[in-house]
Amino acid sequence: MRASTFVMIGFAVVFGLLAVFIANIWLNNQARQRVEAAAPTQGTPTQTIVVAKEPLRFGAEIAESMLKEVPWPADAVPAGAFNKISDVINGGRRIVLAAIEPNEPVLALKITGPGQRATLSALVRPGMKAVTIRVNDVEGVGGFVLPGDHVDVVMTRQLEKGQATTEVVLLNSRVLATDQSADERASKPQVAKSVTLEVTTLEAQKVWLASSVGSLSLLLRKAGEAAEDSSRRVTLTDLGRAIEPSGNASFVTIGVTRASKRQEYNVPVDAVSAAFSERQPPHDRGEHYRYQVWGVERSYDNNQGWEVDNEEPIRGHR
Repeated sequence: MRASTFVMIGFAVVFGLLAVFIANIWLNNQARQRVEAAAPTQGTPTQTIVVAKEPLRFGAEIAESMLKEVPWPADAVPAGAFNKISDVINGGRRIVLAAIEPNEPVLALKITGPGQRATLSALVRPGMKAVTIRVNDVEGVGGFVLPGDHVDVVMTRQLEKGQATTEVVLLNSRVLATDQSADERASKPQVAKSVTLEVTTLEAQKVWLASSVGSLSLLLRKAGEAAEDSSRRVTLTDLGRAIEPSGNASFVTIGVTRASKRQEYNVPVDAVSAAFSERQPPHDRGEHYRYQVWGVERSYDNNQGWEVDNEEPIRGHR
């Protein structure tokens, strides 16, 4: 073999060993950086909290083997966290109320108190009530309403022959359960016969009153949507015309008098202006005209001006 061949082999061996040496140094540095990043920052106080060792689902009884203690920055401990496993286990059995994932802190609001049952009452927030309404496959949005969702409740009723109305009676209510299921991690649609909602006392009264005079349906809200859209009553006269989004309309309050009892309603300003622009008030003293605006009869008298009489549809004038 030529001398140049031995020289080339020697260079290859040297550079190979050098590459292995550099790669080893780089890997060691990376490992040291990962360890330092995982370790608590020096000087940052920590304390032990209890987290889940495995997925915990609604209704599961908590055992010691399901939990573990981990260090946690003291200034970032979530409210309701437990410091020791014994704080969770002692005092009586506890049941999971809301799903808890592995390494997620176990919080008091997600489990029952010592010895308590996993009943629906444990899921209701302070100051709120639970009310159940009857639904079917259509009124219940085809079974896609699940615990943890938020819905609007719509009432539809028939006033008289040829007169029907629909209006929203509840906005953005949280679903506590469908039938007898309260598991918020349920994802499979299932047609329910009843839906339980979390409401205030006043809202519960509205639901019961609405269910006694009409039929109730649910409107499923987009996940995470918190805005409460304004709404108004829709009648049969609205079916033949386009309805502008209520969020872009300005409203004015008009009074309605029925049997000496006066009530006030919010009506879009543009709609009222358009309706009354078609007819000007009478100019002759003593004349009395009557018009219907959005299902509300309104009259004009030269002596008194505009005034709302009732809600009955009145055709014609004078």
